[in-house]
Amino acid sequence: MSDTIRVESLRGIMMRGPGITATLPFYEDMWGLSLAHAEDGEALLRGTGPEAFLYGLRDGPVYGIDYVHFAMPDRAAIDALHAQVLARNGCVLGRPAPFEDWAGGYGFEMLDPDDRRLRFRTEARTHDDLKDWAKPRKVSHVVLNTPDMEDRQRFYCDVLGFRVSDYSADQMVFLRCNTDHHSIALVRGQYPSVNHVAFEMPTIDEFMRGIGRMKQKGHVPTWGPGRHGPGNNPFAYFVSPSGFVIEFTSELQQIDEATHEAKVWSRTDPEQMDRWMTAGPPTPAQRAVMQGRPDPGFAELRAMAEAG
Repeated sequence: MSDTIRVESLRGIMMRGPGITATLPFYEDMWGLSLAHAEDGEALLRGTGPEAFLYGLRDGPVYGIDYVHFAMPDRAAIDALHAQVLARNGCVLGRPAPFEDWAGGYGFEMLDPDDRRLRFRTEARTHDDLKDWAKPRKVSHVVLNTPDMEDRQRFYCDVLGFRVSDYSADQMVFLRCNTDHHSIALVRGQYPSVNHVAFEMPTIDEFMRGIGRMKQKGHVPTWGPGRHGPGNNPFAYFVSPSGFVIEFTSELQQIDEATHEAKVWSRTDPEQMDRWMTAGPPTPAQRAVMQGRPDPGFAELRAMAEAG
């Protein structure tokens, strides 16, 4: 599929859950995001970079993902990706059109095979950069649990143009859409759910200072700090007040398409799991919270799309 259209980049994610907007002070006062826009039942949080928002909170009846948010370079690319998704039997939720939400722009939505909603957007609202030290600049990656990792890998690669960067044994696959080692990763799980969302700090010093800020405010990492083997990025995981796992990271490996070859990393060699040997393996409690709560997604939207 040499002519496959590729997603340009990951913008961020919109989360949903009962009363989730009440957790806004945690993200502002502790995590280091800033409120970009709020309306009834919704809050959008920006980082220090130009993206309109990185992390959205939307009140709803079910804990899970409202949509994963991606960028495309222009309208022609949006239209070409939409045509590709249709040609490869993806479930689109309408034709490309202007978005009427606060971020604006032009794009479309679809469902992945786990009924997660994916949104593709160009011409979105942007911000001037903020000079605010030790605060997240962008969403680095989103990690998804799925009961059929191989099938979901085929979907993201064949339909959306992602490429495999590495594997963690037979339990996890890291997928890239640009030079970042991974924007999406898939974990073999019992059911669809969000594993975690990682926020990039611009430097390793800011990564460490972010951990320090959280600890000073009484919120300690549940795993980390350490440095992953796949992606070579430092990590520190926390659990948000609504029970979602979030991560500080930095220095994610940049891929050279001409030379990179995917590697299978061991999950039994401690130094391949944590190259600094500071964090150790995740505890059973950490693995349980990263398995998350079952997310039914939007099966009703699939039924409507398939009906006509």
